Amino acid sequence: MVVSGRTMSKKPPPPFLRRHVIWLGWRTLFALTVTNADVANFSIYVHSTPGFLFDESTTRSHFFYGRQLKNSIQVAWGESSMIKAEKLLLAAALEDPANQRFVLLSDSCVPLYNFSYIHNYLMDSPRSLVDSFLDANEGRYNPKMAPAIPKNKWRKGSQWITLIRSHAEVIVDDEVIFRVFSKFCKRRPPLDARLGELNRKLQKQHDCIPDEHYVQTLLAMMELEGDLERRTLTYTWWSQSAAKMNDKSWHPMTFSYANAGPQQIKGIKDINHVNYETEGRTEWCHNNSASVPCFLFVKKFSRGAAMRLLSDGVFGPFEASVLLSDPFHPH
Repeated sequence: MVVSGRTMSKKPPPPFLRRHVIWLGWRTLFALTVTNADVANFSIYVHSTPGFLFDESTTRSHFFYGRQLKNSIQVAWGESSMIKAEKLLLAAALEDPANQRFVLLSDSCVPLYNFSYIHNYLMDSPRSLVDSFLDANEGRYNPKMAPAIPKNKWRKGSQWITLIRSHAEVIVDDEVIFRVFSKFCKRRPPLDARLGELNRKLQKQHDCIPDEHYVQTLLAMMELEGDLERRTLTYTWWSQSAAKMNDKSWHPMTFSYANAGPQQIKGIKDINHVNYETEGRTEWCHNNSASVPCFLFVKKFSRGAAMRLLSDGVFGPFEASVLLSDPFHPH
């Protein structure tokens, strides 16, 4: 989901969803915290499966009605279609000159604060917030990318980004780096027991996840890293697990009802810096030189975890009736 922030005197910011279903957390966030005065401060853009429509039969929140892209594409994880979808979302949001901040979000993200706080945080920041770092220990860089993409410009980071308008334009306008990614940055085929020895050959193929590298590398190539807060606004709980063939990998964990309590949420809200061990860098979270919480959103939340966030009053007083109605569009 991309949420684009607007200037107060004009219109709204956007969200971007990868899947069909509008999450409980987002629908209820709008119902609980968006006032009539806020409606002019955000706009929503959704990349969904081609042909899928957001209407009264698929979501109770009228904020999402008809907000799906008309030119959406079929997306496959680990393929360049992921970054193509992001470019389509940003292009749609850029058509409205009132949109000044662009936030890429997942349908399994939930906000940690109310709408007003999030909007002010985004609009007060003069920089893009893009998690970006040099990871010398990972092997996703493909030497065949050179000379178009030199290794010293290769970056890695979270795909959950927040952009100022000029950086969104850079991403939409790019064709050269996108073509290189489409050709040389592809996910290695997953293991398939039915293939037997062929697995060994397939596992020698280069492995690359485009949406964890494209924006970061492109902005580095354009010498724009000095204009970034090199961090993400979306907290992800990672856990290392041993995969097949003795290869260790990191996976995002899903928050359940049990581990989404007040203490856990407060712990995330209290984070004020991020350490990047591969660069020996600590990114302190500031907004116009003032210390601020690092994270505005959390990923991945189950339905039960989202319900607990609401019932614990993270957004304010909670009434179950809000789940059955939309204060701006009663049924």
